[in-house]
Amino acid sequence: MSEPSSGAAAAPGGGGQANPAYFATGWTGGRNPWSIALVVTMATFMEVLDTSIANVSLPHIAGNLSVSQDESTWVLTSYLVSNAVILPISGWLSTRIGRKRFYMTCVALFTISSFLCGIAPSLGALIFFRILQGIGGGGLGPSEQAILADTFPPAKRGMAMAVYGMAVVLAPAIGPTLGGFITDNFSWRWVFFINIPVGVLSLFLTNRVVSDPPHLKWAKEHGSRSVDWWGLGLIATGLGCLEYVLDKGQEDDWFHSSAIVGFSITAAVCLTSFVFWELQHENPIVDLKMFKRRSFAVANALMLVLGVALFGSTVLLPQYLQVLMGYTAQQSGMALSPGGFVVILLLPFVGKMVSKVDTRILIAFGFFCLSSSMFYMASKIDLQMDFGTAVELRALQMGGLAFLFVPIQTVSYGGVPPQKFNQVSGIMNLSRNMGGDIGIAFVTTLITRRSQVHQVYLSAHTTPYDPAYVSKVEVMTRAFERAGAASVDAARQATAAVYRQLVVQATQLAYLDALLALGVATAFMVPLVWLASRPAPLGAPAGH
Repeated sequence: MSEPSSGAAAAPGGGGQANPAYFATGWTGGRNPWSIALVVTMATFMEVLDTSIANVSLPHIAGNLSVSQDESTWVLTSYLVSNAVILPISGWLSTRIGRKRFYMTCVALFTISSFLCGIAPSLGALIFFRILQGIGGGGLGPSEQAILADTFPPAKRGMAMAVYGMAVVLAPAIGPTLGGFITDNFSWRWVFFINIPVGVLSLFLTNRVVSDPPHLKWAKEHGSRSVDWWGLGLIATGLGCLEYVLDKGQEDDWFHSSAIVGFSITAAVCLTSFVFWELQHENPIVDLKMFKRRSFAVANALMLVLGVALFGSTVLLPQYLQVLMGYTAQQSGMALSPGGFVVILLLPFVGKMVSKVDTRILIAFGFFCLSSSMFYMASKIDLQMDFGTAVELRALQMGGLAFLFVPIQTVSYGGVPPQKFNQVSGIMNLSRNMGGDIGIAFVTTLITRRSQVHQVYLSAHTTPYDPAYVSKVEVMTRAFERAGAASVDAARQATAAVYRQLVVQATQLAYLDALLALGVATAFMVPLVWLASRPAPLGAPAGH
């Protein structure tokens, strides 16, 4: 769709500039800007929560619908695929049909499909409704970000983005806890039903307080009516296949599976073709020329790694507590929740700082703290760790994350005119979500592969020629004999017990490897941030 130029016809009230006159004060439609921020955050919070809250309910869903555990994972995969497809085109859709209308349509679809998920009689029906839910949910985050960017003037956008950051960072932290509580005390169906009252309230309030600014109305009326069907088809197919590969790769043994190979090739061909097609197209679905802005390209790389670290660590610690230490899903979720409150406390402070300090300093500090917390966690985590230590380690991680989300968003909007806000929000949300998917796939794969490697190394010491091993087996054999076992059975039980210890230790070492890998990845972002230009006020004209 054609964008308003920087000439006199750029937008109503624009004063002949790319930025309209109300840019300096924000467009509120006569409403309190903070009421708008809170209203549009409600549905987004529920959508982000929904990406993690259903994870702990999968065993219950599988049992209730009489399917296998592997089959039940399609409940997650279907949502992620449809979510990924809608994210990059949400900006184009917002401009084409109007952002308020698009946002309310997404809220309505998300709410209705949540109800349908809750009453689904079979796995097939549940997967179909989850696809619809992912389509509705995928448009909420980008739309909210663009609404906040238009509602608040540049000097106050940091605080506005902090509100959005609370939803995006807090929701994954409390998702496992809330999901475990609801599933254990009620039913897995209530994991979806809780979205309904929030969605209805969001629709009512959004209709009352949100309005589209004049530059969006201008773009809708004067933009091209043609649809880039090829671009739409290529990105939908490419991202859908890529999402399948990331979600099912470890389960299907990656490239040993013909399905994974086929989907990988399809994703590579479609996404590569999409890039070439969109760069040549007059009215692209996704404006890839945005990446010519160095700061925007760097911001997307930073957001991608932030997603890797956030979702990768969110998977890693609960798995460690459940697999190796015997915690329940609800208990492991409780270990994550306090970290979310650390973010709530720090984000308002960070939101104020972005207008006073070079945001690159905040980002470098945040990644330094996040990387340091990963290395510190790798040195402290063990099988004797108590609950308090787990809470402390997670809180340290989230302290670093609090300094990242808002400043990275600030860098991404720097020098971008309001007519491009929809595109920025859609692409940035895609980077965060894809980073999360990559982080989860990376962590689960690394733990599986490295535990096998460590098991091989440790097995080299479990031979009759290793004095420590022989002594350990003899001690345990005598213990089983004193418990009443025959000598032959006692020896077998002792060998089996030592093997179980070996597997646990190998798995623990694999978790440490994953933490160290996340620490290294986040450390590399500290110098990368300085490739971005010093941020101008959010949305200032390019070159300012």
